[in-house]
Amino acid sequence: MDAMLLYSETPNLHTHTLKVAVVHAADFDGEFSFEVFRRTIARRLHLLDPLRYQLVDIPAKLHHPMWLEDCPVDLDYHLRRVQVPAPGSRRELDQVIGEIASTPLDRSRPLWEFHFAEGMADDRFALIGKVHHTLADGVASANLLARLMDLAGSGQDERDDYVTCEPPTKIELLRAAGRDHVQHVAALPGLMRDAVRGIARVRRRARERIELPGMAKMFKTPPTFLNHVVSPVRTFATASLSLAEVKETAKHLGVTFNDIVLVMAAGGLRELLLRYDGRADQPILASVPVSTDRSADRITGNEIGGLAVSLPVQIDDPLERVRMTSVATARAKEDHDLLGPKLQGQMMEYLPPQLTAALFRWQSKRAAHNRIMNVAVSNVPGPRERGHIGGAPVSEIYSVGVLSAGSAFNMTVWSYVDQLDIAVLSDNQTFNDIHEATDAMIHAFGEIRRACGLAELTTVGTAMAPATAGG
Repeated sequence: MDAMLLYSETPNLHTHTLKVAVVHAADFDGEFSFEVFRRTIARRLHLLDPLRYQLVDIPAKLHHPMWLEDCPVDLDYHLRRVQVPAPGSRRELDQVIGEIASTPLDRSRPLWEFHFAEGMADDRFALIGKVHHTLADGVASANLLARLMDLAGSGQDERDDYVTCEPPTKIELLRAAGRDHVQHVAALPGLMRDAVRGIARVRRRARERIELPGMAKMFKTPPTFLNHVVSPVRTFATASLSLAEVKETAKHLGVTFNDIVLVMAAGGLRELLLRYDGRADQPILASVPVSTDRSADRITGNEIGGLAVSLPVQIDDPLERVRMTSVATARAKEDHDLLGPKLQGQMMEYLPPQLTAALFRWQSKRAAHNRIMNVAVSNVPGPRERGHIGGAPVSEIYSVGVLSAGSAFNMTVWSYVDQLDIAVLSDNQTFNDIHEATDAMIHAFGEIRRACGLAELTTVGTAMAPATAGG
């Protein structure tokens, strides 16, 4: 999976992720500054192992690249300062983040950058992390961020030095690749047997189910304004909801937290489809990543599978959308488990490096339609305790993944302390104003609560003031 996220990167489809921590320094004892942040990173770098990894290619690309661990890190290169334009509100910060997201990472260096955003209103700063997806998935990123922050009741091991290692020789790389190939050949019969059995289980279960009209089908995704050849320029928008209100809504309706996130996405996307396409008459497919390893100690790698969830954007009634989404999610999870949660990642071990990268490059330039997904929606559980960086409190955390060929919409929600922080990533050819997307999500969640007879949404006091489309 890590290697696939390298091969799938092209000039217009970057595969870095964004991690944004907003620091509210109004009550900070002293002056919160770039120097404070730089010192914090420097003294905790030995805890942030993936930030000291560097790619090493196998000679002649005879196998997937390897990580060289414990590499020296040039903080003057990786830590950067950026000015947020006046008045320094959420809208201006989102614009800066989009600009940062629009350029790829340099593969000759460790695959990350941190941008220290200054000039924000109300004594706020933003730490914008651009980290390659091949280094860490959502769960690993959350654990990595926890090591960077001071969480309540946790001590931090800080130091100024760390061990560095020597790069391997070509002979050592080829020997390692050879050993791995032998292991893969030995494992292939068992993997094929598991795949055949998994597919048979999924097909058998599909025949047993009652056919429900209005459910999207794999490989039959409808065309939408969100699906086109993606440009290299990124746009970014954020919003915050009360975590307690999201949990209250899920409990009231008897569905899961993740169901509510997906229903919100369905309602918001319905509003956007009606505005841009003039219709929302067919369900669409969302790709929803799921973690196969939620260990609190894991800070690197991609231990993920994927659900294909039907989003009932064609349904006007919000409560019927809840019912349909809950059924679709349950079926997608069941299929995922029947197929084998780790099968997708295991199959990717056999991707041929040169051919796979070439196919992804070809696809990225031509894919105006994605047959397996319309949009990507992720839900990542973040820290439940207020974190501090350099002694200053982190008020919000936003995270978002990547755009795929033919799909210019990725929404990631990150729960943090008492809020649900929403981030939307797109390109510059999809929306007139990217904040239309976050507005639509807020509208959709409010619509669900009104349909339930619950109280109107409240403003999250710990977050930045909202940014609305056209504002």
